[in-house]
Amino acid sequence: MNIQVNEALRAYIDPLTADEHAALERSLLNEGCRDALVLWGDVLVDGHNRHAICLKHDIPFQTVQHAGLRSMDDVHLWMIDQHLGRRSVSDFQRGVLALRKKDIESARVKTPSPDSPADTPKAAGAPAMATRDDIARAARLSPNTVGQIEKIQKSATPELVAAVRSGTISINAAAAVASLPSEQQVQAVAGGKKEMQQAARLVRESKAHARLMPVAVEGDDPEAAPAASDEPPTIESLQAENAALRKKIVQLTIALSEARRVS
Repeated sequence: MNIQVNEALRAYIDPLTADEHAALERSLLNEGCRDALVLWGDVLVDGHNRHAICLKHDIPFQTVQHAGLRSMDDVHLWMIDQHLGRRSVSDFQRGVLALRKKDIESARVKTPSPDSPADTPKAAGAPAMATRDDIARAARLSPNTVGQIEKIQKSATPELVAAVRSGTISINAAAAVASLPSEQQVQAVAGGKKEMQQAARLVRESKAHARLMPVAVEGDDPEAAPAASDEPPTIESLQAENAALRKKIVQLTIALSEARRVS
């Protein structure tokens, strides 16, 4: 049978790491290909790595047709559900896949296909994953982590995304670093794990200090305060801001102590 490998489908799920690929190759060489490759017509939709390894080593394999797939959206949703159920998938990848599922289902509600079966989510008038809590449950993550992954997808540079995918930096830290300008993100990634952690710490400290200083301090000049800016902060500006806020917190602590002593 002439199996068609769609490169977009092959790339739809993050590739195996070198160690994972080597382990799969050893398994296939020792035990053969026990699970059938899944096809949609003649298009391969599951088993791309097994297919390539089997061809390389002339290992026999079986195929099975998935009769329930009617469109490329169906293929994508099926692939997503398959990988969401696998333990080897990282938290970041599960979040990305769940967000993709939400986007597909939302698009189907807006523009339903005329040949869609009546029992699909779009026919009910609402996507199956309408809220962040729904997405979090599908990905087996917290809603807060899903929000951080959304921020990474929206603001992170490719270098930072690669770092979080590889596990070099956590999702939490990557979301913080994604607040920085693109060139600062690239510099942090180039500096390695410690540099990225330092950048994330500066962003968090700046936000924490801002929460501690919600109102103007007596004696401050409101007109001297820096104007709000839509520009993302730089590491240098965060360092200066943190130093100024630390100084102000010390001054407030001294003033409060003096007030208690007098009273």
